[in-house]
Amino acid sequence: MSFNQFKQNKVVKVMTNAFVIILIPFLIWMFFIDENSYLVHKKFDNEIESLESTISFYEKKIAEDKATIKKLEDSLQLERFAREKYLMKKENEDIYLIEFDTIKK
Repeated sequence: MSFNQFKQNKVVKVMTNAFVIILIPFLIWMFFIDENSYLVHKKFDNEIESLESTISFYEKKIAEDKATIKKLEDSLQLERFAREKYLMKKENEDIYLIEFDTIKK
C-alpha cells in the first residue's frame, strides 16, 4: 500500500480534515478539562437535587411543626402534649409507665 493509496482512504481523509483536527481537542477540552465542563455540571446537578430534597424535607417538617403549634394553642391540648411527651404530672398524681416486651422468644 503506497502513501497515495493511504492518503485516499476515507478515514484518513476525514481525520486529516482541518475542522476535525480542531474539533476533537475542542470537544475534549469542553467535556473534561474546562471549569464549566460536562462533569462539573453533572456534579452541580446532583448537588442541586440533593439540596432540593433537603428543602422539601424541611418544608414538611415546618408544616408539621406549624400544625403542632396551632394544636397547642388550646390549653387542654397543651396539657395533654406535656403529659405525653415530657411525662409531666399534676401535684399528688402518680404516673405509671408501662413498657411492653417486644422481643420474641
